[in-house]
Formats: sequence, C-alpha cells, structure tokens
Amino acid sequence: MKIAVKVSVGPGKVRGRGAAKPLVTVDFTGSGPQVEGSINAVEAITYSACFYVFRCLLAEDVPTTAGLMRPIQVIAPEGTIVNARPPAARAGGNVETSQRIVDVLLQALAQAIPDRIPAAASGTMNNLTIGGVDPRTGKAFAYYETIAGGMGARPAKPGVSGVHSHMTNSMNTPAEALEYAYSLRVRRYSLRPASGGAGRHCGGDGIIREIEVLTDCEVTLLSDRRTRGPYGLAGGQAGSPGKASLIRNDGSIEQMPGKFSAQLRKGERVRIETPGGGGWGGF
Repeated sequence: MKIAVKVSVGPGKVRGRGAAKPLVTVDFTGSGPQVEGSINAVEAITYSACFYVFRCLLAEDVPTTAGLMRPIQVIAPEGTIVNARPPAARAGGNVETSQRIVDVLLQALAQAIPDRIPAAASGTMNNLTIGGVDPRTGKAFAYYETIAGGMGARPAKPGVSGVHSHMTNSMNTPAEALEYAYSLRVRRYSLRPASGGAGRHCGGDGIIREIEVLTDCEVTLLSDRRTRGPYGLAGGQAGSPGKASLIRNDGSIEQMPGKFSAQLRKGERVRIETPGGGGWGGF
C-alpha cells in the first residue's frame, strides 16, 4: 500500500463564498493504484479522514458540519488506493486504510505545526473474526472484535495505552461477556509492556489478547503495522510493530502475518499483540 500526500496553502476561492480566501489543498496524487485485496478506500473514506484530521486541529470543539471543509480541497485520483473504483474490494478501506491516511496527513502537517501534532498511534483496528459451531447449542456462531493499541505521544504528554485512536470507535469486549456468549475463553488480556516508542514523551503501550477456542474454529485477522511500527516525531522512536501467532495443542507456535485465515482445533489459541504508539521528542 502506498499513500502519498502533499498539503499546500495558497489563495483560492472558498466554495460557497464570494470572497477569495486561503485554500488548503490535500493532494493524494502519487498514491498507489487500487489493489486486488480488500484494503482499497473509496473517496468518501479519504474525505472523512481529512475531515477528522482538520477538525482535531481546531482550537475549539465545533459541530460536525460541511462548513469545516469549505476552505479545504481534497484531490484523490480515481483508480488509486484512496479512491478505488468497482470492482475493487473495499471492506478493509474503512477499518485499515483510513488509519493510514490519517497517519500520512498528520506526518505531513507536522512539518508546518510540529507543536500540534502527535506521533503515530497504533494505526490498525486489529479486526479479529472467529467462527465455528457452539457445542452447547449445536448452532453456528461468528464473533468479531477489534483490539486497541497504543496512542502516539503528544508534544506535551505521553500517549495513552490500550486505546483505539483516530478512525476507530470500537469499545472493549469484556472477557466475561465473550465467554458467556461464545465457545471461547480469554487466556490473556493485558497491556504489552514497553511496546510504546521511547522519547521525551513515550508512546502508549499496545495490548496482548490471547483467545482459546473451545471448539474447532476458523480464525481470520485483518490488521496492519506488522512490518514497521508507528512513527515517532521530533526525535522520538517508533512504537513496536504488531504480532500475531497461533499456539497449537502440541505446544508449537506459528508466527502469522497481519492478514490471514487459519483453522484452529479445540484447545488451540490465537494471540494478538498490537502495536505501541510512537514516541515524541528526543532525550
């Protein structure tokens, strides 16, 4: 996935207004072409990610209205990863690529307003799906959750650990509720120590979540930030990249990529270690 962005400010005409005013242009020209996998974003997702970033930068809390984007032009070329056209698969564009758009735009803006921009957050929703047949009822089940990570450190304070950041709004799934409703058992649910990037202010730590299946299941993971950790800013170090592994009944451990689908036998486990946030500032 390649996402390129250029942010420029110059005189322009604000849409819907008669007077000429400064116009911010967010240009994604140079981004990679749409791909066969399901990580393509549609133009509306790209626009929403830009809307989110600029709203976060306002000094005051303002209503969510179209007026916020009147001085901002978004250029997202058709047929690219940020404006995919049919028949491109786009399920992951909302939950994963939207995160990367935010990361890229914030990093670009950090060059102009470094005292307002945080380091990168975990940058993935860690979409985990488990399906099988519940032996208690004999009925098929499908369970889906997202797993939080570390927030990027900020210019004046560290990042928060174990939290969804930016283009996510999922809440925690309590272990008790999960085990009551599904043929699953939570074996571990904790913060991931020292996964946040070092710096004057450290990034937040990610999460370790390990789930045992109590019946034969299929497990699918859609995630990112497995090769490179979330970037640090102003001399801060990157957070740790995420990891995924399967723990088999014979004790062997299989390291898995960020996107996979696999079969688990009863008693086997899937372990997800989410990325930590980037650090901010040198020592």
